[in-house]
Amino acid sequence: MKIYSLSALVAAGLLAGGLATSANAADLGGNCCADLEERIAELEATTARKGNRKVSLTVSGWVGQQISFWDDGIESNTYVHDLGTTLASHVKFTGSAQISPGWSAGYVLQIEAIGSDGLTTSQDNPDGPAVFNALGGSATGLGGVQTLQSYWFVKSDQLGKISLGKQSQASDNTAILVDGSGSLVPANWVAYDVNSFAIRGVGPAVDNESTWGNAQSCLGQGGAWGDCNGLPQNSVRYDTPTFAGFSASASWGADDFWDVALRYAGEHHGFKLAVAGAYNETTDQVYNGGSNVPDQQYFQIGVYLQHVATGLFGLYNFGTLDADFVSGPNAGLSIDGIDTHYAKIGLRTKFNHLGATVFYGEYLNGQDGGDEGRAALAGVGTELEVWGLGVVQEVDAAAMSVWVKYRNMSYEDDLIGTDYEDFNYVGVGGLINF
Repeated sequence: MKIYSLSALVAAGLLAGGLATSANAADLGGNCCADLEERIAELEATTARKGNRKVSLTVSGWVGQQISFWDDGIESNTYVHDLGTTLASHVKFTGSAQISPGWSAGYVLQIEAIGSDGLTTSQDNPDGPAVFNALGGSATGLGGVQTLQSYWFVKSDQLGKISLGKQSQASDNTAILVDGSGSLVPANWVAYDVNSFAIRGVGPAVDNESTWGNAQSCLGQGGAWGDCNGLPQNSVRYDTPTFAGFSASASWGADDFWDVALRYAGEHHGFKLAVAGAYNETTDQVYNGGSNVPDQQYFQIGVYLQHVATGLFGLYNFGTLDADFVSGPNAGLSIDGIDTHYAKIGLRTKFNHLGATVFYGEYLNGQDGGDEGRAALAGVGTELEVWGLGVVQEVDAAAMSVWVKYRNMSYEDDLIGTDYEDFNYVGVGGLINF
């Protein structure tokens, strides 16, 4: 998005003021135009278009909101909420400056403005994120502004890019970002809409401590269901240039993680193909007396294929998490193979002048990740199943997408030995870019 110069507005404003005081115009003397041009130049030097005359500034972002009609088997309600951190409404400032031919430096500053975080809404908290109300002694929902990314970079056309600061590490969202169908925001393998909702037990066990986000946990690594290590972190990152559709990334951050990723995108024989995989390790975790976060290794891969002529597409994501407990009550124990599979098929076509229409069906299966790994440590299993349908309508003239979707979720936990109610919800939402 271009931010236009304020020069014309400033000149128009000063001209209007001059016309209003035309009786005094003759007294301004011969320096009036020189003073005006100097003032305009000063204002131009501070406008978003010019930055500081050396470093550019581009402002972009989006605003996204959704209405969710949900039923947990015991209770039903309707909430209005944001799309969850990392997908939430935000504004992004980016810029760069030419150092020499083929070399540049720049920055990214991304600020989220969350009205009601879908990741923290629940049966008892309709307006997340939750904070403790000291006067009333209960949780209340308040929106928030937070820094999602803040980093600078140096880039060479031949050698690649190095960036430093809070940013998406190499393995952040690697598998899901191959999705080129136009349905990534409403349909992916993260528990954005239901993360904090309690799983209801059948019969007398109406309430329990499990949540739908913990039905396939990342064991404290950040993320839920498939997208482990899914939040920006303070890190050093390197990205290669793209060669014949291939690119690679690596990053490191304290205390301590490292990861690598490999990506490919291209078009062959009438098909669009995108493939991406990543591996990350997180170590030096400390038991703090309240949570037991193990050392972890996570591998993920995503494959997207679309037939250009018909618009038929398919997406497959796979993630597997291993964990080693090195401290706390579970020290010496390990969990191998917390596996998550996600598949989506659909049709991207154009029925009207507004833009593309996307129809999709989705299915997620998560094995042995429930109860934050407690079931797997005990040698028994858990299973999460999610299926859904939806339609997305793109509005090209407004850089906007709107959608309607339905999801059903079910959960089994052999450790607890009880039956659980399914969770069903319909989401009606939209996102507009700027």
